[in-house]
Amino acid sequence: MFVDSHCHLDFPELRDDLPRVLDAMREARVTHALCIGVEMGAWPKVHALALEHPNLYASVGVHPDYENLDEPTVDLLVSRAHERKVVAIGETGLDYFRRSGDLEWQRRRFRTHIRAAREAKRPLVIHTRGAADDTIAIMREEHAEEAGGVMHCFTETFDVAQRAMDLGFHISFSGIVTFRNAQAQKNVAKRVPLSRMLIETDSPYLAPVPHRGKRNEPAFVAHVGQEIAALHGIVVDEVARATSDNFFSLFRIDRDDR
Repeated sequence: MFVDSHCHLDFPELRDDLPRVLDAMREARVTHALCIGVEMGAWPKVHALALEHPNLYASVGVHPDYENLDEPTVDLLVSRAHERKVVAIGETGLDYFRRSGDLEWQRRRFRTHIRAAREAKRPLVIHTRGAADDTIAIMREEHAEEAGGVMHCFTETFDVAQRAMDLGFHISFSGIVTFRNAQAQKNVAKRVPLSRMLIETDSPYLAPVPHRGKRNEPAFVAHVGQEIAALHGIVVDEVARATSDNFFSLFRIDRDDR
């Protein structure tokens, strides 16, 4: 069995086809999925999905790409994190790849999420792109290790992965690791131990081979697991078991909910 540790089922590409998407999950032995919040205005729809389906869960947070929004406070994030079926805070972090200029607003928002996660006792879902040093520095300064969590859709170096793991974080790989031109990510995935690994789709984006270029969905996380198994030279069931166990442990989920 597999688990999709990061997807966006509330996005219209998937929401408008949800019954078929959930059926495909079951057929692919993907038993659970974490639906990720990216902004507070849309969060009720994310939460509703988790409440409506026993095998879906939600996070709450504001993505670092989203500027000029009402900024969430620590109190607001903590309050939402204590709602039923909410198991994480994020997606949060830093993204310098798409943004330029003074990005102090991203750093302030990231600190707010870490403080909320520590107070709410929920793990963090962290996005970092083009900002690895600042991301790790803020994690250290704000004691993110007290919350723990996952570096999602990881595309940084193994050194960055190791620094995150030293803070108690898991490393999650997406469909990118299946791409032919992603040798750097493949090399990192070989070195990350299964005990600290999650797998995800980040759907509807980043569909893995053999679906690259199409709409992604949770059922396709099995292809990520197959690639990890090939890189580690083990059977895919071992990857499925380890990454699922890590998911249930990290997010404190009863694996019998489905």
